[in-house]
Amino acid sequence: MNRNELRRADIHLMVVFETLMLERNVTRAAEKLFLSQPTISSALNRLRGLFNDPLFIRVGNRMEPTARASEIIHHLSPALDAMSVALSLTRDFDPGSSTMTFRIGLSDDVEYSLMPALLQALHEEAPNVVIVIKQVNAWNISELLASGEITVGVCITKDLPANAKRKLLRNVVPMVLRIDVSDTPLTLDEYCSRPHVVVSHVANISSFADEWLEAVGRTRKAVLSIPQYTTLPALMAVGNMLCNMPDYLALALSETGALHAEPLPFVTPKLELSMSWLSVMDSDPAERWLRRKLERVMGTGKSSL
Repeated sequence: MNRNELRRADIHLMVVFETLMLERNVTRAAEKLFLSQPTISSALNRLRGLFNDPLFIRVGNRMEPTARASEIIHHLSPALDAMSVALSLTRDFDPGSSTMTFRIGLSDDVEYSLMPALLQALHEEAPNVVIVIKQVNAWNISELLASGEITVGVCITKDLPANAKRKLLRNVVPMVLRIDVSDTPLTLDEYCSRPHVVVSHVANISSFADEWLEAVGRTRKAVLSIPQYTTLPALMAVGNMLCNMPDYLALALSETGALHAEPLPFVTPKLELSMSWLSVMDSDPAERWLRRKLERVMGTGKSSL
């Protein structure tokens, strides 16, 4: 391999190219890199000259990559990841004096129930860091990690990128929340006959519970779908509704005294709350510190990161 080719390369151009491949839009790439649109356009022209290829072809409002651009990014992204790791090894992280901005992805249920304790733990040791929270879920966490909008995410996950790592934080036991007080737990018949509210960021009226009920030949009556948990206590009072949720959130909401949590009246599989990040962040001192805090606050075992 001829390393002399590297003399023609500009690391800033490579970062611009990778961002354009992710965003497929000059304006969004400029916003992502905190640069002006003319600066990105100029960088793209230089990249076209460097690689002797148009790299992107405009199709409607998107910029579609050429075959050569797709081949380049296949080799370039791992190289940029390796460079990031190498550079991270040159610096230490001092929580007490750091003014870093951490970008964390949390699902709505995790943010509501576990974020207050996390914020307190972070600021006790690092009072000057800035925390930016973005809502994640099993469907968008891969995209947000790949684009760099977050460096670590906590939610129930499905498939992740090949270069991602995942750490189990806790096994989740689903529970049901009710507004009425009773010494008698819900029966399966009562659970199925009463109206339910479903919390879904994609406006679904069904959830895991419906699949579990179907397995035992039962159905429930979902009458309302809302995108987040903040309005739940007020809405549940209307129609005496029930709501399923993870145990940590159900217990947090029941602490107010207005709502009451109890086990579901049928057997359910356990779900897993996990922390996910890209392997490129594995050795970064600041990110390792952040992951230790996340595991200590949101997990149930001893930190190992």
